[in-house]
Amino acid sequence: MIVVTTPTGQIGRQVLELLLDAPDSGAGTGIRVIVRDPARLPERVRARVDVVRGSHADPAVLKEACEGVDRMFWLVPPSPRADSVEGHFRDFTEPLRAVVGDQGVRRVVGVSSLGRSVAVDAGQISASLAMDEAIAGMGVHYRALCPPFLMENLLGQAESIREAGAFFLALDRDRVLRTCATGDIAATAVRLLLDDSWTGQEDVPLVGPDDLSPEGMARVISEVLDRPVRVRQTSCAEYKATMLRYGASEAWAQGLADMTEALNSRGFYGVDAPRTPQYAPTGFRQWCQEVLRPAVLA
Repeated sequence: MIVVTTPTGQIGRQVLELLLDAPDSGAGTGIRVIVRDPARLPERVRARVDVVRGSHADPAVLKEACEGVDRMFWLVPPSPRADSVEGHFRDFTEPLRAVVGDQGVRRVVGVSSLGRSVAVDAGQISASLAMDEAIAGMGVHYRALCPPFLMENLLGQAESIREAGAFFLALDRDRVLRTCATGDIAATAVRLLLDDSWTGQEDVPLVGPDDLSPEGMARVISEVLDRPVRVRQTSCAEYKATMLRYGASEAWAQGLADMTEALNSRGFYGVDAPRTPQYAPTGFRQWCQEVLRPAVLA
């Protein structure tokens, strides 16, 4: 049996849909989900999965969900109001120790980040990579899915693109920024979840095929939308201030600023990151046509 965390989230939802459509996964009792609000699951999904209500940061919930489970899709959801970035990731990861040790979970596929060797003092990225180390230390077979910048990060600026013809990034506008579509993360996760041959602990980089800077991304968006769109570079301090205005805690906003500063200064989402088309085949133009354009025109 497979347990899926964050089944209503951006990535977890796609993982669950692909599992349900996969001929090898089975249906019904073959898939179990942990979800805070089961009503957010589509009716067709609720009818085909076991549902455990609650958070996978709750040890009792996680223990119940993982009974009889040998494979898990793991993702720590963001929590912009968290008092501590590291503490937030730790609060989710620590309960996993008992599940791995006592409940028989043998394989975990988790979502992490690119940059293991250089992401020091990088906010949420550093916390995610520390999570990987903790899970690997549990002795479970583990694959850490490691994407760079998620294309879907731009969806939150669909209104700005539509109304102002601009999107904002605190990343260097003329430096290559490697990207990945969440659909490729989900597809890779499902392939691993359905494969019982792999062992040990490894990173799986998911780096898309493009060599685009934010300026180049703006040109592609302009061509796809057939209207001028520009990128406006903001500072890390401005980015932090914006997150605070939107209700993020001081710790979470500072973590995002630290993450962005690390990306700018060390460039580990940049041109030196080798592309991995076997795991991340979706190009930025294709994603803009299929995902961003409908969101902007909605």
